Amino acid sequence: MSHDDFPTDHPAVVTCGLPYANGDLHIGHLRTYVGGDVFSRALDRLGQETAFVSGSDMHGTPVAVNAEKEGVSPESFALDWHETYAETFPKFNVEFDNYGHTHDETNTETTQGLVRDLADGGHLYEKEIMVAYDPVDDQYLPDRYVEGTCPYCGAHARGDECDEGCQRHLEPGEVEDPVSTITGNPAEYRERTHKFFEVSAFADYLSEFLDRLEGTSNARNQPREWIDQGLQDWCITRDMDWGIDYPGENPQDLVLYVWVDAPIEYISSTKQFSERVGADAFDWEAAWKEGAHDAHPEGGEIIHVIGRDIIQHHTIFWPAMLEATDHAEPRAVMASGFVTLGGKGFSTSRDRAVWADEYLEEGFHPDPLRYYLATNGGFQQDVDFSWEKFADRVNTELVGTVGNFLYRSLLFAHRNYDEAPIAEATSDEVEGRIDEAIADVEAAVNDYSVRALGDAVTDLARFGNEYIQRSEPWKLVDDEPEEAAQVIHDCVAVAKAIAVLFEPIAPEKCERLWDQLGEDGSVHEVTVEAAREGPAGDLAEPTELFAQIEDERVEALNEKLESRVAEAEAGDGGDADDGEDGDATDGDHDDTDDMTDIEPLSDDRIGFDQFQELDIRVGRIEGAEGIEGADDLLKLRVDLGAETRTIVAGLKRLHDVDDLPDTKVIVLANMEKAELFGVESNGMVLAAGEEADLLTTYEDAAPGTKVK
Repeated sequence: MSHDDFPTDHPAVVTCGLPYANGDLHIGHLRTYVGGDVFSRALDRLGQETAFVSGSDMHGTPVAVNAEKEGVSPESFALDWHETYAETFPKFNVEFDNYGHTHDETNTETTQGLVRDLADGGHLYEKEIMVAYDPVDDQYLPDRYVEGTCPYCGAHARGDECDEGCQRHLEPGEVEDPVSTITGNPAEYRERTHKFFEVSAFADYLSEFLDRLEGTSNARNQPREWIDQGLQDWCITRDMDWGIDYPGENPQDLVLYVWVDAPIEYISSTKQFSERVGADAFDWEAAWKEGAHDAHPEGGEIIHVIGRDIIQHHTIFWPAMLEATDHAEPRAVMASGFVTLGGKGFSTSRDRAVWADEYLEEGFHPDPLRYYLATNGGFQQDVDFSWEKFADRVNTELVGTVGNFLYRSLLFAHRNYDEAPIAEATSDEVEGRIDEAIADVEAAVNDYSVRALGDAVTDLARFGNEYIQRSEPWKLVDDEPEEAAQVIHDCVAVAKAIAVLFEPIAPEKCERLWDQLGEDGSVHEVTVEAAREGPAGDLAEPTELFAQIEDERVEALNEKLESRVAEAEAGDGGDADDGEDGDATDGDHDDTDDMTDIEPLSDDRIGFDQFQELDIRVGRIEGAEGIEGADDLLKLRVDLGAETRTIVAGLKRLHDVDDLPDTKVIVLANMEKAELFGVESNGMVLAAGEEADLLTTYEDAAPGTKVK
């Protein structure tokens, strides 16, 4: 692994959290898979050697529970869903280089081999622990077979995760007031011998690893709290039949915990890709094994794209396993926020979701949804989906900005020239603007920002619209044909650059655009250098790439969704969601009801005069540093135009301190002064939600500008 800017000479592997093989996919699940596909394609555009892999997560108690309900074997149940996922992802232009599953022979062998290496290295030990047991039904209750109360926050919790509260991983025996999910019987704890991985021994390594880790700031900051609180060793075996057997002597017939073999599938899937294409095309060992390749002794560039609910698994357990077995550590973890629906969590039990198949059955193209999921907010922020918001983004940006420029430019060129109007070269102004867009794309990749990738292209299209409007080639074509040819050459050059740079987000539409430009080969095979080459081919008559979504269509979609939700709620009596469906993926919540719904709006109102008393200003953070003795607090120096103030804010665990300088923030300037840990705080920085999403400005408002 390197920490050089992409592209590097090291092979890269981009992975997505494995979809859990127990239910339909909705658009909330698609966010990480689209994000991973976009990032993988963008690396390809830069010329980075890249493999994009994932697979279905077949094991664990949710699969066993749901298979039992349907009267089929867990293997049959999980394989059916695996095949469904393998068919669904390509429909959204999510193209994995390899898509396997955790129950296949490759992953079974790889998992057991890695666990043997952990044992041989002295990293595993046996321990007597208390395991939930149903005395009436006479069976042990691993993971999702037991529910109760989280010992850390008091929320309702499943056996291995406090999914409704603090989202901590829970070890067997930790859930308080246990109840069997099979029978509803109160459970009791009985002593059993299990295998443990000594994660606590890797605390110093993991702390240093987080200092090096790239990606989204939540993936670096959240795990620090767990390390500071003291790492607990990890029980890696379970009392059940479904899973990969613990290797070697196994008198109790234990299977490995699902979170052992799930991330190992990343290695297995890469291995399967190498076996299919040959090591000369992609060498999995050069990517994953330290010391396996002379040119890459530290391995390749490993980038994990996941949902934020599984940050702990990917930044604590997984890198510790890799370090213990001489594998390459991840270079980056990109952890996405959730997708909500109209301000509420998705619910499978209430059918409150926009399902992946449903979206396609409505006749929508996959690329607009890819654009919406990739660019609607920062990757680690929650995104609220509504048909109105989706239609607005499509109509305003894809149709009104990108599509409008492409269609008007190529139609004029096609009608006035037999082939692409070839001037001697692209004008300096347009060439410079294309270079700027390429630089923006390169920066977006190295910032792990799929949103910035999309913004780079829409900004280029806005320039194109302004350029053609300013140049008015329709007035030049008769009297100044050379000037007209130069303008249209420039516009077609911009269109070609858009085809190249927008391909990661809208691959199918960009391939169609590539054909309209008369370019040879496939847009999927070119690098960003093709964006600088200018037009060359015969121009086909263009068609509009993106279709307007009318208000009437949005109303009909809303009515259909509301009717379906109401019917489902009537069927369950309208009671609160119980989270009974479990996680559909390792990368996202299936029932995001176990997220807290948006807090209701207050009925208490204030008058305009009271609002006017609030002095809310735009500020710019000039510096940020920790406060001695305070785990969560930072001392900020904030430029408010007229003066620079010191403000204390609880951002230390939620933001990368080094990234805060130059950040625009919104400040309540007439907040009463307060002294915190010996530092006087003179104002309040405003942020949204538990993740402290900093409020900022859309345009370039100067520090000191009043918010009103």
